[in-house]
Amino acid sequence: MSFGLGLIGCGVIGTVHAQTARRAGVQLVGAWDVIPDRAAAIANEFGGIAAPSIDALLAMKGIDAVAIAVPNHRHCACACRALQAGKYVLLEKPMALNSAQCDEILAAAQSSKGLLQLGFVCRGSPTARVAKKWIDAGRFGEIYHIKARLHRRRGIPGLGGWFTTKSQSGGGPLIDLGVHVLDLALHLAGHPKVERVSGTTWSKFGNPISDYRFTSMWAGPPKFDGVFDVEDGATALIRCAGGLTIELNVTWAANIQEDSTQDGISIWGTRAGAFFAVLGDEVAIATEEAGMLVNISPEFDATNPTEQAWDEQYRHFIEMVTQRKTPFATGAQGRSLQSVIDAIYLSAELNQEVEVK
Repeated sequence: MSFGLGLIGCGVIGTVHAQTARRAGVQLVGAWDVIPDRAAAIANEFGGIAAPSIDALLAMKGIDAVAIAVPNHRHCACACRALQAGKYVLLEKPMALNSAQCDEILAAAQSSKGLLQLGFVCRGSPTARVAKKWIDAGRFGEIYHIKARLHRRRGIPGLGGWFTTKSQSGGGPLIDLGVHVLDLALHLAGHPKVERVSGTTWSKFGNPISDYRFTSMWAGPPKFDGVFDVEDGATALIRCAGGLTIELNVTWAANIQEDSTQDGISIWGTRAGAFFAVLGDEVAIATEEAGMLVNISPEFDATNPTEQAWDEQYRHFIEMVTQRKTPFATGAQGRSLQSVIDAIYLSAELNQEVEVK
């Protein structure tokens, strides 16, 4: 069973959605963006019609599902409208700006004929799937600690634009990069309940914007008259029910050499441990066999990890739409993750450990 897709948001990530949908054989019926030329460019390259408004897109004949890839502050309104229109929805991360907006989306989903899947694409990476397979088979024993790290030396996106304006983004690398690796850590651990967090955030670069040094600028050139009121680095210790702890470290900017840190996920278990880069091609497992300490690198296909992660996400999305299977990343999981992000920001503000609501 095939279906028609509508695309809400036609920037860089929207284009990746269109590319992935085409590889998956999903027909793009329509596209909308706040900048009409972007929607026209997507329609010209991938087919479909550039819609003049979200409502016009949702009213198009043949659109059963939508992928939402707009700036964070538009997530809530766009997702609610699509769900209220009865569409199946693939919503980019983060779910929303805060937990209250997540609750609005969940309320819309409850009364919708469609279903909601969150865009936690890292769950589908080849390395993450191998690690999850080992974990689910019990080969790590009890997992008691996970390190989740993602650093950029000079990677503040679109400095002065919506990424660095808290009212539009919700925050800096914690809500941008941290959601990726923190969701993956919780996914690998079986989604334990997070009870308490202790977090710190910094804003040390880009103020003033004219002083920021970079080699490239993702999401457009710096806006020297723009806003930079978010963090550029964050760290947190996350305590879960049952004793699991998660250590989170993310930066948009820091004085670190690119090869001085291991970006990815470290898993500490009683029977085995592992490290892998989220979009890498190897899972390095340290374990014991026949009374001896051994290192294992399972063989698996990781010829194009980024495309494979996106393709896996869309495989689950297609099954959700055509077979009404449980979403790969549910709205409830998105809301739980957002509550952890909210708590880390609050902990940093209060300079103390806080409970997760």
